[in-house]
Amino acid sequence: MIEDLRQQASESFENDAPASYTPRPPARFLGMTPIQTFAIALLLLLLTCVLSASCLLVTGRVAPPLFG
Repeated sequence: MIEDLRQQASESFENDAPASYTPRPPARFLGMTPIQTFAIALLLLLLTCVLSASCLLVTGRVAPPLFG
């Protein structure tokens, strides 16, 4: 009887073994790869620079360069 209990106890430990580990893919920002995220950030930076420079020109805070 004790031998049966030992056997049952060892079987229950074998059945409780964790499942094989499957790594999750890295989290992505809006489903984009890092290169795509960098490209979007770079384009937003350029757009901000162009819009702010044109606002400065329109309001007359900065004069355009004069040639000649």
